[in-house]
Amino acid sequence: MVRSTGGSTGGSGVPGARAPNASLRRPGAARAGSRTSTGLFTRSVLDYAAHQSGQVISVLQLGCVTAGSDLDLTGQDARRYRFAVTMLDDDNAVTRSAVARQPGLSQAILGDLRAVPLTPRSVDVVHCGRLLDRISHTEILLSRLVDALRPGGLLLVRTADRQTAAGFLDRTLPRPLRALTWRRLRPGEPGPYPAVYEPLTSARGLQAFATRHGLVVAGREATSELAVQRRPVIAASRAVVSAVSRGRLTAGHDTLGYVIRKPEDRFARIL
Repeated sequence: MVRSTGGSTGGSGVPGARAPNASLRRPGAARAGSRTSTGLFTRSVLDYAAHQSGQVISVLQLGCVTAGSDLDLTGQDARRYRFAVTMLDDDNAVTRSAVARQPGLSQAILGDLRAVPLTPRSVDVVHCGRLLDRISHTEILLSRLVDALRPGGLLLVRTADRQTAAGFLDRTLPRPLRALTWRRLRPGEPGPYPAVYEPLTSARGLQAFATRHGLVVAGREATSELAVQRRPVIAASRAVVSAVSRGRLTAGHDTLGYVIRKPEDRFARIL
C-alpha cells in the first residue's frame, strides 16, 4: 500500500510528483555557497542537468526523511535548471512522525517502496538518502530503481556502511543504548530507525550490484558523522570495536556515498 501525504502526479510516473522547478526544501537544507551545497551528489546532478538542454530533470528521492541536505537543489547554481522532485519513504511510525514534524516533507509519499509504481526509463536521477541500511529487500528495490532510470541517468546512494565499527554497533547494541546513541548524534530527530544492514550496504555490496547491472561507478566517498560532532564516548566505543576486529571493522568512517551512472551504451564497462 502506498500513501500520499499530498501532491499530484508528475512526469516521473510516480503518484505525488511535485511540479517542475520544485526542489528539495526542508529544515536544515544547505545554504547556497555552503560546503554541503557543492557536495558530491549536488555537483553530479548539476553536471548532469547542464547537459540536458533545458529539459526538466526528474528526481526521485527515496528516504526523504533522512536525506537532509545531501542533495541541495536550492542553491544559486541549481536555479538555472528545472527539477521535478518526488519524495518517497518507507511507511512506519518513525517516518510518519518525521513527516508530521517537517513542513518541507508535506508532499512525501509513504508506503511499501517495492510496490510503488515506476515507469521504466522515466527518471533522470534517483537519490537514496540513508534508506538502504534501514529497510529489507534492498536488491529488489534498487533493481527496480535502475529500471526506472533513463539511459545516462544517475543513481545516488548514501548509506550507513555495515562493514564498519559504527555499523556493527548499530546492529548489535541493546535497544536502550542504541536509542541513546541516536539521541546523541541526532538530537530532536524521530528515531531510531530499524537497523537492517543487508549485504548491499557496504562498498563490496554496492560495487557488486553495479557490476551485475552493468552500471558505472562515477564517484564515491566515505564519511563520518563524528567528523562534525565531538562525541568522545561514541568515538571510543567505535575504536574498541575496530581494535578487537583487528581493523576489519574500521572506525575511520560510518557512511558511504556512491554516484552510479546507467550507461547509454549497454556494453559500457565499470570504471
